[in-house]
Amino acid sequence: MKLLDSKGRLFGKVSILDFGAALIILLVIVGIFVVPGKSGVSTIAQVAKKPIEVDVIVRGLGVSNPESLIEQFNDTKKTNIVIRNQPAGEVKIKSVQPLPRTTVVPQPDGSVKALPDPRPEVVFFKDMIITLEGQAQMTDTGAVLGNQKVKIGTLIELEGKDYNFNTSTIDVRILN
Repeated sequence: MKLLDSKGRLFGKVSILDFGAALIILLVIVGIFVVPGKSGVSTIAQVAKKPIEVDVIVRGLGVSNPESLIEQFNDTKKTNIVIRNQPAGEVKIKSVQPLPRTTVVPQPDGSVKALPDPRPEVVFFKDMIITLEGQAQMTDTGAVLGNQKVKIGTLIELEGKDYNFNTSTIDVRILN
């Protein structure tokens, strides 16, 4: 019996084209599932993680009961963060520091003083500094939290059960 017959079939049963197509499909399946290599692994994943603290400032957050929001932060101690419109995971809330709402008042001698803002609507606006804790990957260009770089000025969205608002990063500390 010949290996190839006059019609191009192997052993008179299977076409060479069919055999070649089946072989290519088999090699592709082996290449995808058996030998994946590093195609699906981020290069950042190999970098060691370190604890990080990020201070964010909240300015003029409109809320009907600011004290209950601060109490919720202190009770839950966790929040979800979104950086550059990408969910970046959950971080711990280490501390919440309320800031006073003041206004600049000129004095008779020409100087100015920051005094409590007397306007009644100010009770519905809150300024605060929130310290967040998490595990960040350290790269040559800075800290990466939830696959997003975190630097001073980075906008971070905080999201919880009853809130969703934007903050601005004012400090990034790498802990040892």
